Amino acid sequence: MTNDMPKKNLLSSQINLGKFSPASDEEKRQQEVMSKSTTFFKDGMKKLMRNPLAVGSIVVLILLILTITIAPMIIPYGYEEINNVGGRRDRGANNLAPFTYSEAELKWMEETGESRFPHIFGTDNLGRDYFIRVIYGTRVSLVVGFFASILVMIIGVLYGSIAGYAGGKVDLIMMRICDIIYSLPDLLMVILLSVVLSETLGEAIKGTVFASLGSNMLALFIVFGLLYWVGMARLVRGQILTVKENEYVLAARTIGTRPSRILRKHILPNCLSVIIISVALQVPSAIFTESYLSFLGLGVSAPMPSLGSLANAARGALTSYPYQLVFPAVVICLIVLAFNLLGDGLRDAFDPKLRR
Repeated sequence: MTNDMPKKNLLSSQINLGKFSPASDEEKRQQEVMSKSTTFFKDGMKKLMRNPLAVGSIVVLILLILTITIAPMIIPYGYEEINNVGGRRDRGANNLAPFTYSEAELKWMEETGESRFPHIFGTDNLGRDYFIRVIYGTRVSLVVGFFASILVMIIGVLYGSIAGYAGGKVDLIMMRICDIIYSLPDLLMVILLSVVLSETLGEAIKGTVFASLGSNMLALFIVFGLLYWVGMARLVRGQILTVKENEYVLAARTIGTRPSRILRKHILPNCLSVIIISVALQVPSAIFTESYLSFLGLGVSAPMPSLGSLANAARGALTSYPYQLVFPAVVICLIVLAFNLLGDGLRDAFDPKLRR
């Protein structure tokens, strides 16, 4: 075979096969061991871990979750507990500065010789520990953000999948419904629905497991389920319109696979990256919506705090006690910024169009 090769010219890039020999079985086995298999998810996570902003956001969110989980176990105050000393209400503990004690607390510690857990963020106008209220407010905001995003994802993915796969008149009618909902003024509809649902749900949930959540919290979830799924549905529908034209979908149809199985096994897995990215960006939007609704007095029911209601309560004493507004505002900014940066990192890592 080597003798049949034409003579190599001086500037030719022709390869001389005589310098190569077939790989042995041992070398082939060694190559199989050395080459690690990878998946789309693993490859995306590797790219995500190389993004310092995304990694920093993950660290911040983990620290926040650990703090709101562990802090109530350590701090002896409750979010609705008014400060008391020796079993009596301490009226001098209102609006304390961070890491300060009231006169009654100082006197009690001097008499008993015992230490008392400090008020890390001070106290509010009723003498309640402000740090634990911010902790519970962060809990409420994160829970609302996560559950609202999951609700939006379920409704949007189901609606967009049906519209994109069915096509034709079904797609036309379903998308016109989306256009009508999308044209409604968000803020006005959210406020109206929150007021109406809060009034109607109050009597309906009495004596049920939902009574502990409160009518305002349930109203928030219903508002998200009614209004905020449109963007997810449009996104999923656009992806499915592209993916369903591929050959493997046609092959699945040819052998008689049911449409529901084609969607679950072939189409939606190829849209998974877009869904993950959209959900990650939906969480800060839900948190921000809950915060401004609570700021307007339409959020969670008192005495349960949220970051928005804490900011609203601190607004009246802004000139005297500005730190009461700073703490919840900083936490809101931190959460929203972390989720936005994480969403951008997920988009860069998992979106095939942005891959290099």
